[in-house]
Amino acid sequence: MKMAVEGPCVLRDLLGSEAEPGWKDEELCVVGVFGKTAMLQGSWEKCRLVNSLCDRHVFPLFYRAAERGRERSLFQAYYEQDSRVLYLLLTGVSDSGQLCRACEELSQGVSHAEAHEWWKDEEKLYCMHLLYLFSVCHILLLVHPTCCFDIAYEKLFRALDSLRQKVLPSLKAPLKDCAVGLDWKLNARPCPPRLLFVFQLNGALKVEARGPGQPVPEKPKKHSPKRRLQHALEDQIYRIFRKSRVLTNQSINCLFTVPANQAFVYIVAEQDEDPIGMLLEGLRHNCTLKESETVVPVSGPRRFQMMRHTRQLSFTVESNTNVSGQLVDCTLREFLFQHVELVLTKKGFDDSVGRNPQPSHFELPTYQKWVAVALKLYEIIIENKDDDPPAFPGAFPPKLLANMKVLEGYLDADTKFSENRCQKALPMAHSAYQSNLPHNYTTTVHKNQLAQALRVYSQHARGPAFQKYAIILNEDCYKFWSSGHQLCEERSLTDQHCVHKFHLLPKSGEKIEPERNPPILFHNSRARSTGSCNCGRKQAPREDPFDVKSANYDFYQILEEKCCAKLDHIDFPIFQPSTPDPAPAKDEASTVPQEGEVEVEKLTVKEPQTQGESTSLSLALSLGQSTDSLGNYPADAHAGGDNADPVPAGQEKREKRPSLTDRQVSTVEYLPGMMHSNCPKGLLPKFSSWALVKLGPAKSYNFHTGLDQLGFIPGTNYLMPWDIVIRTKSEDDGDLDNNSWPAPNKSIPGKRSAVVIGRGRRRDDIARAFVGFEYEDSRGRRFMCSGPDKIMKVIGNGPKESAVKALNSDMPLYMLSPSQGRGLKPHYAQLMRLYVVVPEAPLNIVMNPQVQPGPPPCSVFYPEKQEITLPSDGLWVLRFPYSYVTDRGPCYPPKENQQLMSCKVMRGILKMVNP
Repeated sequence: MKMAVEGPCVLRDLLGSEAEPGWKDEELCVVGVFGKTAMLQGSWEKCRLVNSLCDRHVFPLFYRAAERGRERSLFQAYYEQDSRVLYLLLTGVSDSGQLCRACEELSQGVSHAEAHEWWKDEEKLYCMHLLYLFSVCHILLLVHPTCCFDIAYEKLFRALDSLRQKVLPSLKAPLKDCAVGLDWKLNARPCPPRLLFVFQLNGALKVEARGPGQPVPEKPKKHSPKRRLQHALEDQIYRIFRKSRVLTNQSINCLFTVPANQAFVYIVAEQDEDPIGMLLEGLRHNCTLKESETVVPVSGPRRFQMMRHTRQLSFTVESNTNVSGQLVDCTLREFLFQHVELVLTKKGFDDSVGRNPQPSHFELPTYQKWVAVALKLYEIIIENKDDDPPAFPGAFPPKLLANMKVLEGYLDADTKFSENRCQKALPMAHSAYQSNLPHNYTTTVHKNQLAQALRVYSQHARGPAFQKYAIILNEDCYKFWSSGHQLCEERSLTDQHCVHKFHLLPKSGEKIEPERNPPILFHNSRARSTGSCNCGRKQAPREDPFDVKSANYDFYQILEEKCCAKLDHIDFPIFQPSTPDPAPAKDEASTVPQEGEVEVEKLTVKEPQTQGESTSLSLALSLGQSTDSLGNYPADAHAGGDNADPVPAGQEKREKRPSLTDRQVSTVEYLPGMMHSNCPKGLLPKFSSWALVKLGPAKSYNFHTGLDQLGFIPGTNYLMPWDIVIRTKSEDDGDLDNNSWPAPNKSIPGKRSAVVIGRGRRRDDIARAFVGFEYEDSRGRRFMCSGPDKIMKVIGNGPKESAVKALNSDMPLYMLSPSQGRGLKPHYAQLMRLYVVVPEAPLNIVMNPQVQPGPPPCSVFYPEKQEITLPSDGLWVLRFPYSYVTDRGPCYPPKENQQLMSCKVMRGILKMVNP
């Protein structure tokens, strides 16, 4: 909007206007108006003040300046050409209209700290606008809705003074090319502005009317009560500003000045308590025509004066004339223009006091020169055009942030108190975090201690800085933890933490460097156990393993060279690379069972014979009876101790699928872990976690003395007998020639015979094998189990229990050790070896171990070759893996309250097949 005499405009429109008004060469006085307004009256109170001073309707009484945009602080300007006065009105967050709209926005889910920060930022921006007002005006009017001085202005003016001293160098630079005086360029203002105060009475000063019987005072006072209140306020304001050093002797160094011999406080009388009645009274007075009056159309300034005729506004007219000798109070225009006249007559303000007062500079610019300077300062102070771009969208520019930082110590007392309080709470929170801490600790301990520190911090910290210092506390605790106190987070395969602080693992061929930062070390949990070799004859201490190779291969390979190297082995197939740089298989394992897994599940789900059938069958076998004499029992490939009837070729119930070892395996990719039911098919590991060793011939085992090895608990080193019926070819099965005579005591085929049952069998139809399930705990204690929940205990010459029950049951992978220590923590023993004595007889014993080391849906582990035929006449030992690891991580040993039967070796581990 262009500047015009008939209406106001926004200051930015005025400064950016390219029009050249006729008064561009006129010298003018600039008056700035700022302050607070009452909640009920709205932000139009300052506008009404200018309307009264100009005696015309310049500003609308309900003009909402903030509707132009989101900015809270806004300048409005009006130039009164008759009096050569330019009025600048500053509307900001101190006005009730802006305050209400700000409260509406902050009530929409904004936290207390965010609302406080937003509000303080708005106050700082308002201070920047005030700084601009103090830099371009000659006279400033501070409007306040009550007749009490707000002590907050003292802090505000001290903040503005500090801010002005900081930004003064940046304000001088753009004024070098302006056509103004040297003093204006050096001080960045035309003169030290004079500050005037306008208070509103609002019922604070009431004079009671005297009754008819009350005596009249002998001597009336010289000044009216309102005048005396003005003088009291002037003394109070001057004393406060002098004590706080806002005002000093030399006015040139002050932010503003106040006159020493002139009034600088004006009190506006209170308004009518009934605004509606006042409007109706004015309407009746202006609409009623008297006899001597004629109807004349009225417009313009005269219309505004007629509206004011009946309601004598206390801004302009004071009707309290005193007939008793009191001085008559001046009007607001008279109060203001006694200071304006000093500006327009170029006398300036001589407000310095003291013994050696220094005159302050003063310059009365023309309209054109003032606009040029005001535009430069507006671009620097308000628009920040010479500033760098903000760090992110929506943020403040860097220089503006630095300027706003100066205001924090003066304006933001809440935050200052809160920061002091939170800073005192930080050491207590740090002590709570570091209490009872080991030198190195894990993430879990760090989080628990941090939670405790935050609880202590929240008990003492208060205010808007709470969240800021809570983040600092979090960062400090993390820095303390990560700077030499962070424990290695790696857990061993037995679920033990590495005791080293954060370190790196040595690469291939790299040496250990414990002094390096971070150090290069191998993992170590300081937990040691005792283990036996593959065959079980030699024991040695072992470190707690952190990878599957050291757990299931490296330890046994070291003992292999000392004990088992000369024994016969059945090697399991491993990966054979065809390229120099083989790669591990990618993690593409699926939980959906493949075709090979379906067959394994069918084999494991198939139920064996009941306990009664097994008992009767073993009893019949012990009596030397054949299976034919016991009735027709179905052949079960899983039933230990049962010999299945031979099935002719081509009459099998279902075709057996080829095993993994029969399929073509990859020679480019290897399996990084162990073989299990969910691993990719067609891959083999670089090493086997299983071992199968032959201790000696079958006769090397003595049934009466048991195994002669270290670590066995007395009475538990025996193997269980397993009687196996061998179907041999007797004379009855020979082909008889039709032309030959039958042998003596032999009946002709097809005829009934009265031969006693079992008479045609030989004594070598039954072969005795031996089976033992060995468990070993971490202290090297070993024992055999005769059943799922029974530890073997032999007193005499060998065990009497058969191995049939153990072979037909799921054996637990872990059991409580019979020799517990003194501590409360239980010791578990793990199934580590399976002993099988294969007699020298025409039979085949097939081994098919399957281990499920956890509750479903845990994978089922098995060797690289699933079905292993054990040669006859041998004492064989199958060593199980020490740890079971999948691509998802290790299967840890059970805890105290975990069910042990969920970790098991599945039934059907041994079966007899006729050759």
